[in-house]
Amino acid sequence: MTQQNRPIVATDKGRVHGVVEGAVASFRGIPYAASPVGKLRFAPPRPHPAWSEAREAVQAGPAVPQGPSRLELVMGNRKQNGDEDGSLTLNVWSPQHALGSNACLPVLVWFHGGGFSSGSGGWDWYDGARLAALGNMVVVTANYRVGPLGNLRLPEIGADNLGVQDQGAVLRWVRDNIAAFGGDPGTVTVGGQSAGAFSAFQLAVDPETGKMIRRVIAESGPWGLEPQDPELAAENTRTYLRLLGLEDTAELAHALREVRVEELLAAYAKLMVDKAEFGRVAPPMYPVLGGSGIPYAWRQALDADALAGKDLLIGSTRDEMTAFFGFNERIQAFTREEALNFLVSLHGGDARALYERHEAQRPGATPAQVVTDVETEAVFHGGVIEVAARHAADGNNVYVYQWDFRPEPDVANLGATHCGELPFLFGTFDSYPDSPMLGRIGVETEALWRSFAGALASFVTTGSPNGESLTDWQPYVAGSNSRVLHFG
Repeated sequence: MTQQNRPIVATDKGRVHGVVEGAVASFRGIPYAASPVGKLRFAPPRPHPAWSEAREAVQAGPAVPQGPSRLELVMGNRKQNGDEDGSLTLNVWSPQHALGSNACLPVLVWFHGGGFSSGSGGWDWYDGARLAALGNMVVVTANYRVGPLGNLRLPEIGADNLGVQDQGAVLRWVRDNIAAFGGDPGTVTVGGQSAGAFSAFQLAVDPETGKMIRRVIAESGPWGLEPQDPELAAENTRTYLRLLGLEDTAELAHALREVRVEELLAAYAKLMVDKAEFGRVAPPMYPVLGGSGIPYAWRQALDADALAGKDLLIGSTRDEMTAFFGFNERIQAFTREEALNFLVSLHGGDARALYERHEAQRPGATPAQVVTDVETEAVFHGGVIEVAARHAADGNNVYVYQWDFRPEPDVANLGATHCGELPFLFGTFDSYPDSPMLGRIGVETEALWRSFAGALASFVTTGSPNGESLTDWQPYVAGSNSRVLHFG
């Protein structure tokens, strides 16, 4: 099993050769599905071929090809190293003592955010070593197809919520293999942030994948964003094919698989511009309602009790929408009348009442700040409370938080913005050297990491975020805002 600092673990496809990092063994870049290249581009994930020799698992696989993140100004720049070949990989961090011991440690499977258009589970933002050691648990992160490669809607050629199908393949890999890494396949928490929270919830309520999930962590889920309407998805697909010059192509599947990936991404960038609606965060392609793995919108799922019996930890940041509006000069220059007109375009006749309520709650706020507060509630906060209240009302175990940490100095005036809690989950502060959402790192930063990550690790282990040296956190009850735990 172990050769000094180079542990070897046997998976169902072959052995993988990891590395020990302190008290944790890491295994990076493990294929969970075949590379989506050639005839497998725009096809559901297929099993990866077996290998005979021990496979090096010390470096994360390449990110799925993608364009730049919309939140680079908030989180910092990432070097794009995307490659379809070898992109469907995952990473495992396990306490060293668990390897080969039948330890049956709890497992966290984490799906990154990025608006279904960017991101990678292999980026150092999501390095799971510190979290695995802190919680004495197994942490798994993974890539899944994003942008047009993961969300093109063409079921007739097999392109049907492919990113969602990739995530399901990750869960099946965990079910079949995680025991060899010391994990318990019967105690799996699926978590994610933003698009990853959307994904975690949808995986938990889908009949096929939900049976592999015991608990859910949903950080900053875009609850104001329903799964995409099939007709809108079809319209966007037609526009995309026209941008590629393939709208009248007879052998469409073959033609799409012959296009260079750079051209696919360039056309998607044009589509994003063509379909952009001022102030809206939805990308032109994301998981489609009724497609593979998405049988419900979230309210329908709760109506159907599809989340019943699963523990839920859910929350948002106080100032979510500063990440999207804070660098938008047009929004920042709004007059009150312009702000009201903007909200009318989003909320119709309710706009003035929404504006005035939030204006009263923040005396002296600029119109941009009021608009940001309105949309933070509409896209994020309101859904958190509704999901929590409904799930708790049915007798389920629910915990709710709000992230209030404000960076010091707050050079971009972001407050507690979208993505701001991520460094405090994984403890990867050094991975954000140019991020204005984090500020200076100090003793208080480390203490907040231990508080937040420790609580979530306890939830993964026991279903409760309470434990020694952790803040008392009461289960949520509908209407009990005092039971929303504030961090920062």
